[in-house]
Amino acid sequence: MSSTHDVHDLVVVGGGAAGMVAAKTAVKLGASALLIESARTGGDCLWTGCVPSKSLLAAAHHVAAARRATSLGVHFGEPAVDFAAVMNHVRSAISAIEPIDTPEALESEGIEVRSGHAEFSTGNTVLVDGDPIRCRQAVIATGASPVLPPIPGLADHAPLTSETIWDIEDLPPRLLVIGGGSIGCELGQAFARLGSTVTIVEAAPRILMGEPEDASRIVARSLKNDGATVVAGASVESIADSRARLADGTVVDFDRVLVSVGRAARTSGLRLEEIGVRTNDRGQVIVSPTLRTTNPRIWAAGDVTPLPQFTHAAGSFGSIAASNAVLGLRRKAGTTGIPRVTYTDPEVASVGVSDPHEASRLTAHTISHDHLDRAITEHSTDGFSRLILDRKSRIIGGTVVSPRAGETIGEVTLAVKLGLRARDLAATMHPYPTYNDGIWNAALADTREQLESPRAQRAMGALSSLRRGWLRIAR
Repeated sequence: MSSTHDVHDLVVVGGGAAGMVAAKTAVKLGASALLIESARTGGDCLWTGCVPSKSLLAAAHHVAAARRATSLGVHFGEPAVDFAAVMNHVRSAISAIEPIDTPEALESEGIEVRSGHAEFSTGNTVLVDGDPIRCRQAVIATGASPVLPPIPGLADHAPLTSETIWDIEDLPPRLLVIGGGSIGCELGQAFARLGSTVTIVEAAPRILMGEPEDASRIVARSLKNDGATVVAGASVESIADSRARLADGTVVDFDRVLVSVGRAARTSGLRLEEIGVRTNDRGQVIVSPTLRTTNPRIWAAGDVTPLPQFTHAAGSFGSIAASNAVLGLRRKAGTTGIPRVTYTDPEVASVGVSDPHEASRLTAHTISHDHLDRAITEHSTDGFSRLILDRKSRIIGGTVVSPRAGETIGEVTLAVKLGLRARDLAATMHPYPTYNDGIWNAALADTREQLESPRAQRAMGALSSLRRGWLRIAR
């Protein structure tokens, strides 16, 4: 689409979650917005991230459910996996969601869309394939890409990443996963359930280092039950002839290798240094709490910044960046209440402070799902629900490890945002039986503890005494 404005109020570089929301926010505020995307709108979430991975996990879940049904007295026999059909399901899910992110859909909302390579020539001029576009403000939302570690021999074995694994046509008989973070664990478990012999290698002492240790142990146990091998505390030193040699001397044979060790910001070719936009040593765009870069005309949001890399965070921060740029506001991108979910089975969902050892004077109440009625009925008790409270019993974080933990963590996220106390949650009626009972029972545990404190006991004793005295007078 050709440009219809001499000067755009806002130019957004990047058509992923942050970029699309930034452009939509701008036009809703009455500004003119141009969105520039070099590949396809929709971003990683639609094409290579959230949508395809959760579609693959859904197929893998049904395989595991069929196998586990025997524990409930239901017998199906060993599931047969048609991997081509599974990948067709993945592609159909993408196709079903794609229409809301197309250039045509964005243009119907009043956003001008250009396809091409963007680079900055000045703080208020962006070149699109050499064509100058003038703007009053700009938002950088170019996202990030998977990185490949400098392991000798890795490049010779056509390594897969979270971007390219969706192109495979056959189920790998033996899959080596390098990296035990969220992506590595999610995809590793899915492929193990679908029939691959999976080995996950993590250089850190354990998988899911960003989550509490007891959550990590539960996921590691689940991976093992699904047939995956987890090797933690040993990095891959070299690869040759489809064999990976680890630092501890272990050798892992594989047919395909999936690399999941991190992502690098897509800033190459934008000429940021020339316009005074600073980046850190990882190439990420440095932003202020209001998402302004070191060039006052330019803002940034999403995975291209050092902020948490989640689609929901990218969208929220894209809106903040755009509204600050267009209206001159100073809204800040808060990070303390951002929920995160690892979609393994069981899921691991956390928000705010997830480890009571992170700071002093905190209280943790943990409910093991051995004592959660819904978990018992579903024969899925390997999990827990935890609330982290400050010294005033305000909810400042929590972790849930269970099926659909991502659905439960929303309640904790709201409690963190509103500064609720455990007693507020305890006084809220919850349906029974649900996995949300775990969080409710954790809140009840704190409330009971507070009521049993000497100070509370003295206060209740005094009230009871006054009540008895009033009743005597009333007679």
